[in-house]
Amino acid sequence: MSLPSDDNVNSYTFCVELKGSQWFLQKGKMIAYYGRIDFNGIGHGRLDRLMRTSFHSPLHASDWVVAEGSGKMLLADRAFDVNSFDLDDGNLTIRAGNLLAYQPSLALKQSIVPGFLTLIGTGKFVAASNGPVVFMEPPIRVDPQALVGWADCPSPCHHYDHGYMSGVMGGLRQLSGIGGASGEEHQFEFVGAGTVLLQSTETLMPEVATGAVPHADGVPGGGHGPGQHGTAPRLPGQLGDLQRRFGL
Repeated sequence: MSLPSDDNVNSYTFCVELKGSQWFLQKGKMIAYYGRIDFNGIGHGRLDRLMRTSFHSPLHASDWVVAEGSGKMLLADRAFDVNSFDLDDGNLTIRAGNLLAYQPSLALKQSIVPGFLTLIGTGKFVAASNGPVVFMEPPIRVDPQALVGWADCPSPCHHYDHGYMSGVMGGLRQLSGIGGASGEEHQFEFVGAGTVLLQSTETLMPEVATGAVPHADGVPGGGHGPGQHGTAPRLPGQLGDLQRRFGL
């Protein structure tokens, strides 16, 4: 099978070609690779100069590695839709769990909005979504769980539909304590110019730990063996667990 270069293999798998180059990669998203490719954790001393220009999110450092070398690697995330997007001297804020990989020509920063990351500059990135991505223009109000990200527009504000919340359904929820805020009660509101990225469902992609050995037949070392308690302290650049950061 002939693999494409920096393009989709199918709707659920993306192929990145490395030619002596580097890509930032979220842990657990590479499913296979050809060639000679090395993976180094964030904090590896040799990558210090790269970190200064392209990675500025200490909160997420344990979730990312740098892939470098020559070959092709396949990226996927639990059969969710995967696509690449190009930024041209722009900025895009994206849900942290949806961002799979990006070129070092982009700079990644922590967003002021909990659970989101911001990419700035020119380059390509790869993201997953629960269903195809829909591109919309502000002004618009969106269900927070359907939101993938936004580009070249101000951060959203919260909007609560007090008419709905104070009506029959809101009253029943307040009396019974059953259920949380739905997309009809609570939205993110965007104004100004730019683009809003939505996934085609209001169900978030489930978050998974990425640094642990899975409990599965045929996988040596899955879980803790008899007499084992806890894990060794994590060092900078070492594989770790994906922390909960959605904050919604």
